[in-house]
Amino acid sequence: MDMESNNFQYEGEMKWENAGAGVVRQIMAYNDDLMMVKVKFETGAVGTPHTHPHTQATYVASGVFEFTTDGETKIVHPGDGIYMKPGVLHGCRCLEAGVLIDTFSPIRKDFL
Repeated sequence: MDMESNNFQYEGEMKWENAGAGVVRQIMAYNDDLMMVKVKFETGAVGTPHTHPHTQATYVASGVFEFTTDGETKIVHPGDGIYMKPGVLHGCRCLEAGVLIDTFSPIRKDFL
């Protein structure tokens, strides 16, 4: 493995990075093939529509979000998930402040 996280990640020991207006993220576990990222949104914050070559799956830990992926828009709540195909335009708008758990394959080297 060229890149690999520690075996354990403790929230209180990891820094939050600015990821846009009203959005911060913590890089969690990762290796060359997989990455998990915690993303915190304030109400009204936008995950700007974008594409990337990675497969992405997102779990809604808290809050309410309007997600668009592959031309389809839905409201998601805690416990829901979203799948983003590689290369497909996707983004979200936070309707109630919350946290998303994003997973990527392979690793998002641009986040490190």
